[in-house]
Amino acid sequence: MTRPQDGEPPARRPLDRERVISAAAEISDADGLGKLTLTRVADALGVRQPALYRHVSSYDDLLRSLSLRGRVILAQRLTDAAVGLSGDDAVAAVGHAWRQMVRDHPGIYAATDRYPCAGDAELEAAVERVLAVLGQALRDYDLSETDRVHAARTLRSAFHGFSHLESGDGHPLPHDPEDTFGHLVELLCAGIHRLSRNSAVSTGGSR
Repeated sequence: MTRPQDGEPPARRPLDRERVISAAAEISDADGLGKLTLTRVADALGVRQPALYRHVSSYDDLLRSLSLRGRVILAQRLTDAAVGLSGDDAVAAVGHAWRQMVRDHPGIYAATDRYPCAGDAELEAAVERVLAVLGQALRDYDLSETDRVHAARTLRSAFHGFSHLESGDGHPLPHDPEDTFGHLVELLCAGIHRLSRNSAVSTGGSR
């Protein structure tokens, strides 16, 4: 590889789709998704806006890519958080990981709400991946397969809702969000244990 001579600026990496999406992600996380425009992305990359259209077809295409990235990052964060844990500890860990992902990537996460996934096979698969990780975190509860699916969907709804409210200052004082989240996890785990007992009774204690 040719190295630049002393005093010469390093060669700039050619523009590609990944660079465009990454620039959009940085803008969204730093300033909010509402501040994201193709013009700002072009300015950040030091190019004219028409150059972006070789790599993204439109603003909607960019938004879709951010929503996909958000779900991919979320699934990985949840996977990492649950390693070596089980039961209530796993539920708490994935919940805290969900909140932290939203704190770290508020703009990218907001995109997951802005672009519909229904009918988009790649986005639907990304959602299913998140649900699969949640389902895996529930593996040590004595749940039927149907109850495990419902429980995973419930966790997703609860963690998304809490994080969405938290990111928008939707939890008014004087109550501490950390304390409230602890109660949320406690309630969720109590409900899962109740489902587990019901599943055991309905199947005679064995499956």
